Parts: sequence; C-alpha cells; structure tokens
Amino acid sequence: MPALASHRKPRTRVRATAPAVGLTSAALASVTLLSSQSAMAAPAPKPSIEEVQKKVDDLYRQAGTATQKYNQAKEATDKQKTKVDTLLDDVAKRTAKVNDARRTLGNYAAAQYRDGALAPTATFFLADDPQSFFDQTHLMDRMAERQQQAVTEFRTQQAQASKQRAEAVKSLETLTESQTALRTSKQNVQTKLTEARTLLSKLTAEEKARLAELERKKEAEAKRKAQELAKKQAAAKKEAARKAEKSGASGTETGSGSGSGSGSGSSASTKAEKVLAFARAQIGKPYVWGATGPASYDCSGLTQAAWKAAGVDIPRTTWDQVKVGTRIATADLQPGDLVFFYDDISHVGIYKGDGMMIHAPKPGANVREESIYYMPIYGSVRPA
Repeated sequence: MPALASHRKPRTRVRATAPAVGLTSAALASVTLLSSQSAMAAPAPKPSIEEVQKKVDDLYRQAGTATQKYNQAKEATDKQKTKVDTLLDDVAKRTAKVNDARRTLGNYAAAQYRDGALAPTATFFLADDPQSFFDQTHLMDRMAERQQQAVTEFRTQQAQASKQRAEAVKSLETLTESQTALRTSKQNVQTKLTEARTLLSKLTAEEKARLAELERKKEAEAKRKAQELAKKQAAAKKEAARKAEKSGASGTETGSGSGSGSGSGSSASTKAEKVLAFARAQIGKPYVWGATGPASYDCSGLTQAAWKAAGVDIPRTTWDQVKVGTRIATADLQPGDLVFFYDDISHVGIYKGDGMMIHAPKPGANVREESIYYMPIYGSVRPA
C-alpha cells in the first residue's frame, strides 16, 4: 500500500538578521571616520598682524580701565582706613570717659553706703542750730544734684560709646568691601596685561617687524594731525593778537583794556609752566599701573603729580579729573590742559602745545611726548 502523502505545510525558513547588525556597524564606522576627519581638519586661520595690533591695543585699553578702577578702590580704601582709625581712637577715648563716669558713680555709692542717709527731721534735731540745719540741707541738695549729673554724664557717655562702636563696625565692613574691590581690580589688570604679553610672545620675528611698521605708520598719521592742529592754533593766535592790537589802538584815548584781567591770565600761565616743567622732568620714567611717583607713574598719577607741583590738587582717577575745571574744545587747547581718551575715559595726558602731549602711555613704555591724535580723544579740561 502506497505511503500516504503528508498534509503538513512546509516550514518557511526565517533568515537571521545579522546583516542589520552589519549595517549598524558600518554606520558607526562611517561616523567615527567622519569625526576623525573633522578632528584632523585644518586649525583656525592665524590672525593677521592688523588683528593682533587691534587686539593688543584693546587689551592695553582694558588694562587702563582696570587700572583706574584699582586707583579708585585704593583711594577709597585709604580714606576708609583713615576713618576707621579715627573712629577706633574716638571709641577708646569715649570708653575712658565712660570708665571715669562709672568710677564717679561708684565713689558716690560708696560714700552713701558708709555715711548712711538721714531723714530731714533727724537732721534738724541733730543740728546745733537752725542755721546749721539749713546749711546741711543745702549741702545735701548740692550733693544730690552732683550725683544726678554724674548719672546723666554716665548715661550720655555710655550711649555715645555704643553709637561710635556701631559706626566703627560699619566702617570696618566698608573697608573690607573696598579691600576686596582693590584685589579684584588688581587681578583684572594683571590678567589683561598677561593676555597682551602672551599674544605678542607668539609672534615671529617677521611678524614683530610688521607690527612695528604698523605702529610707525600710526604714529606718523597722528603727528600729521598734530601738525595740522598746530597750524590752526598758530593762525588763531595770530588773529587774536591782531584783534587785540586793533582794539588797544582804538581805545588808547579812553584807556580801555588797561589789563584788569591780566593778573589771572598771568597766574594761569605760570601754573601751566610749572605743570609742564614737572612733566618734562619725568620723561623717560617707566609706566607702572597704580604708581604716583616719583620713580614711576600711571597716566592719572602723572597728571595729578604735575598739577600738584603747580599748587593745584586734582583727584586721583581719570573719571574724577575730567570733572575738574573748565571743559575745553580741542581747537582751544593750551599748555597744561588735560586731554582724555577713549569712550570710557581710561587715559589722560598733559597738553604741551602744537598738538602734542606728555603722558605715561602703557606698561612696557616710558613717560614720553606724543601726538594727542595717537588715541581717540574723549575731551579736555583746564583744571585751573
């Protein structure tokens, strides 16, 4: 008998998914390859010399701003320290007065304890005569009055001592804040200067030469502008002299223009001469941020010292110096005037005439003469 055919449906073989795993591995390999290629890509292009110059100049300007903040914080710290010292001295003196008042009260209390207190009736009967009674009563009243004054004095001194102690504590807290600001400003200056030096140190000899050439061109352009200003000022001075001569000639008969204001003009001129004489004597000394002389200066330290030599006290920072005296247009500048630079007023120089100034430029440079057009001008003032 023939074998019966099987009615079972043939089983379909399911293919393994190994190729999917292979595809995933291939994709990962591709990503890894692309990442490696990206990592091996060419580095960012090196900045041009012009960009380096701009960056270095900007860092020095930022260092100048940080220097003014340092000067401001140092000035505040010095003033606060003086105030704290004075308050502590006052507290010590007031404490001594409190102790004196306390001793006086103690003496009164001890005397009263030793002698006891008699009632007025007993005092009357123990007195030798009525007059003695009234004398003793008057004396006791005066003693009571003195005791009351002693109590009042003690309370007053005690209250004043407490108040001054509170002021001293508050001043010490302010001093701590000023000292913190001082440290922060100092760190910011050092950071900016380090960045600038690091940037310059990476230049090759050829790049440094090109940078020096850019500086020479910048200085030459600034001098050209200074010469233009000098010509305009000379022409304006000549015209003013001509008008003055004409005015003097027309007023000869009436005696007008007898020189009522010549004294103040002469005084201002004398001060300006002293300012410039001092500034010239500092040429060649190094710029050191935060310095006020005599061996080195920062920009506002030099201007402050120069005007002090002329008998005029001006503030320490550029931000405060710009508020002193009279604002002057660039075209009207006279020797001794202060010229300020940058929008943040972070630099200052002393005008010497002919578009030139004497200033303490930046770290690594010495006090020198330079065109006022070497940096963007903010404005100018005549301190006195």
